[in-house]
Amino acid sequence: MGNIHLEQEYIQYSVAHHLITEQQFEIMHIDMINHELWLKKVANKRDVYLIRLVARQFHWKNHLKNDLLHVFKRLDYVFKRKNVTIYNIYVATHSPVDSFDRLKRPIHAENQRMTMHLFYLDVFTENIEMDRLNKVLNISFVPLQNETDKLKTTQQLKYRLSALLNNKIKQEKNVFSFGKPNFTYILIAMNVMMFLFMTLNGGTTDTVNLIKFGAKYNPAILIDGEWWRLITSTFIHIGFIHLFMNMLALFYLGQVVERIYGSWRFIVIYFIAGIGGSLSSFAFTYHVSAGASGAIFGLFGAILFFGIYYKELFFKTMGMNIIFLVCLNVTIGFMLPAIDNAAHLGGLIAGFLGAGVVHLPHKKSRSIRLLATMSLISILTITFLYGASKHKGTPEYDWYLTNHYLENEAYEETIQLTTKALESYDELEAEFLFQRSFAYLKLLDYHSAMSDLERLIEIDPNIPEAHYNLALIYIEIQQYKQAKETIKKAYDLHPDDELIKGMYKQLHQETYN
Repeated sequence: MGNIHLEQEYIQYSVAHHLITEQQFEIMHIDMINHELWLKKVANKRDVYLIRLVARQFHWKNHLKNDLLHVFKRLDYVFKRKNVTIYNIYVATHSPVDSFDRLKRPIHAENQRMTMHLFYLDVFTENIEMDRLNKVLNISFVPLQNETDKLKTTQQLKYRLSALLNNKIKQEKNVFSFGKPNFTYILIAMNVMMFLFMTLNGGTTDTVNLIKFGAKYNPAILIDGEWWRLITSTFIHIGFIHLFMNMLALFYLGQVVERIYGSWRFIVIYFIAGIGGSLSSFAFTYHVSAGASGAIFGLFGAILFFGIYYKELFFKTMGMNIIFLVCLNVTIGFMLPAIDNAAHLGGLIAGFLGAGVVHLPHKKSRSIRLLATMSLISILTITFLYGASKHKGTPEYDWYLTNHYLENEAYEETIQLTTKALESYDELEAEFLFQRSFAYLKLLDYHSAMSDLERLIEIDPNIPEAHYNLALIYIEIQQYKQAKETIKKAYDLHPDDELIKGMYKQLHQETYN
């Protein structure tokens, strides 16, 4: 391959400038070392037209053929699932020594989605090849004879095209630098502080402690109206690994989304996604759950929304990686029952719609924002109504409701609900028996309370509270021997309990007839 001459460089930049200014092609790439210019025009969602202008000398047909094959391989990876037409325009002083006419025929890739056309302009075939180009691309080219004018024009065109490319690169960089990731770091700090506080006050893996600090717990949400749990649960993590993985994801995704959308849009998307994930978990899962993963999946959704409006930039920078990570995490969620996949999918959808509600900077579309807002409200409402109707009448819901009745001294209601639950469910039988026996005990129905406690002890003899309450009944009906035997069983199970220890000492210090 030989050196480039002024004439060839002038033709290269003149053709490129004409295509950009007259036919709406855009500059993609300038390679000064290899003397290449790349232009692109997207006709519709599926059809892409590429111009490759190469000012380079090829001495042999095989060298030219290898260059074409190399281009095929590069573009097949970049433009998958696109119909691509490539115009390879070579500008040189001489043609290859051996014949290459067969390469001028349209070349099709194996997948049939890519077609390449070759044009080779040298001092002998310039006019012929220009006529071919003109028929295909409608190119007008004005040759200059004066070398000084040619040099000056070439330099001007180089400057203009370089300025266009630099401006494009600058605009792309600006897309990723609209905001600073301040809230990302604040959210990470809040999650870590919450984890440390819980670790010092009962731990982060104990279910009771998780509920105490605000984890998502369906009965508390439905019965006590504790809807704030939909937000507080996003700041609670179950164990260090859970915290570490989520904060690592938040560190990377949060920075990207906050830089693209800006801080206030980012925080709105984050909380919408967090609520959407928690609400989806509320609707489709029964167990206690917590974590920021729903909100983090919402950040994935926001990036996917970004990809709709900046498709080329999205796939050029992170598109396939984001899609792969979303698919991988959703698949893992379906495979591992311990993962709350409902929260992940709910957060993903809510984050996508939340991004539509606030929209991207410098993108004003009231219709899209209105549609996204209506869709988000509709989905959240339907999810809530479905979850509320689904969970009422479940063992967990009735168990929590009986606790609510007991706390409010509604003993008759407790007996009615637990009796119905014992007839309807096989789960939580021991828990319902204990609750009903306590209600009977408060109503002084010792016979019924004793019957439930004896049945409970047969099911599970290792509940010290059951033995303690049964001992209370024996004392009330003056069966002191049975009371003494029963409280000993409670004491053996839980010797540190103050009430049990007190009754045990009292019964073993006194003698009853």
